[in-house]
Amino acid sequence: MGMTDLIRNYHPVNEQEAVDRQTILDFIERNPDSLLRTNRVAHLTSSAIIVNKKMDKILFVYHNIYQSWSWVGGHNDGDPDFLRVAIREAKEETGVKNIIPWSEDIFMIDIIYVNNHQKKGNYVSDHLHLNVTYLLIADENDKLIIKADENSGVRWFSLENVFLHVSEDRMKPVYQKAMDKIRQIVSLRG
Repeated sequence: MGMTDLIRNYHPVNEQEAVDRQTILDFIERNPDSLLRTNRVAHLTSSAIIVNKKMDKILFVYHNIYQSWSWVGGHNDGDPDFLRVAIREAKEETGVKNIIPWSEDIFMIDIIYVNNHQKKGNYVSDHLHLNVTYLLIADENDKLIIKADENSGVRWFSLENVFLHVSEDRMKPVYQKAMDKIRQIVSLRG
């Protein structure tokens, strides 16, 4: 299945996701460089919400640019396989080796505004991340390793107290949507 079919087949959970899904599809159709950072308006990105097997803990990193505990993820940089990118980024940013997808289906879709910043000594202008997120399951006993050029901490949090550590207000609704979906999965599996 191609990346546009994957996004088109995703069932939005709310109006925000429905609008964002269509915006992402429109952007891909109109921008042949949508998978590359050469497009300075928006980039396709893949993120991961990483939980333990019981789904009562979440693995976050302390992001150096945003100065907040956050999910993991990164730019697709030419790779149309969102899940592969999400898993690769999850392993690179946390050090965890045993990570599997909860499902090969997209978990969430969001468009995220990114403020201008410096990365590796270069100015990066304001832009959008057209983001596809997957829910990944990790072994909470795996060794955690900081990726110093991107984060300065890797830590498991309980779902109940993770928001005490998130200082990026703009991301709280995205994470809340993820937490609500995780709790729904846990309640359905009993």
